[in-house]
Amino acid sequence: MRIGIYDVDSKIPNLALMKIARYHLECGDNVEMFLPLAINSYDKIYASKVFDYTDGLYLDDDQMQIGGTGWNKSVALPDEIENLQPEYSIYDYPHNIGFTMRGCRFRCKFCVVPDKEGKAHSVKTIDEIWTQRNSNFVMLLDNDFFGNPDWSDRITEVHKHDLQVSFSQGLNIRIITDEQAKALASVEFRNMSGGKKQVHFAWDQWGKGTEKLIDEGFERVKSAGVKPYQMCFFVLVGWNTTEEQDLYRIDKLHGMGVDCFVMPFNRNERYQKALARWNNRFLWRNVPWKEYKYGDWGGC
Repeated sequence: MRIGIYDVDSKIPNLALMKIARYHLECGDNVEMFLPLAINSYDKIYASKVFDYTDGLYLDDDQMQIGGTGWNKSVALPDEIENLQPEYSIYDYPHNIGFTMRGCRFRCKFCVVPDKEGKAHSVKTIDEIWTQRNSNFVMLLDNDFFGNPDWSDRITEVHKHDLQVSFSQGLNIRIITDEQAKALASVEFRNMSGGKKQVHFAWDQWGKGTEKLIDEGFERVKSAGVKPYQMCFFVLVGWNTTEEQDLYRIDKLHGMGVDCFVMPFNRNERYQKALARWNNRFLWRNVPWKEYKYGDWGGC
């Protein structure tokens, strides 16, 4: 059979689609990335849409099997596919991607993970994820790495194989312990591309005691040996915060010497889109927010 793989909007190689590709290659089928002009020539087309705000122009549920959080949160791979190793060749990706755990300890109302994956639980070892052994870089997709009951064993594996590791979805700095902060500082952490020594955290919500927990976690991680310039915070805006609270968090993080990356809750809302552009493109270094917001919106 001729199999089409349609990745609508993934920012990194799509793990589910790579496992589907592996399944069909092992069945002897021809697998290729989806070509819209050839839509009628495929025997099967598998599509994945990760984000609900992106344009799935060519999606057609009459001709495709479609999954992904941005399409249907309840769709899951069959066990015989989920348990396969990913086929990296369809993305020509030389490194390693996977989950050591699924689920989360918390139930943040803006997040789909608890409903989709349940409570935090261990699923794979680093050895099982690290299959392309010509690379020493592993990108972990764990939503809550230190929520994994086996996190210490996974850190031991990272040391054993002298790996670089990206905690791509961020770590929860509000509840990180001294032991976990020291474990983090002891590994060669990297950003998603692997090109920069940087670890991500998050300051997503505004609430009583949250800032205090952020401050305590920051000092704990810094005392363990992670430099402020090696940290980046995801900052969710437009969820339960006002413009004043959004700016306060951004300004404070900049003042702490860390990077921050603004993530709009509603990317179609003009203010949220503009704030993300102003911060993420480093316009804040030259243009105050009030001048940017009320003057030149930079095309937003």
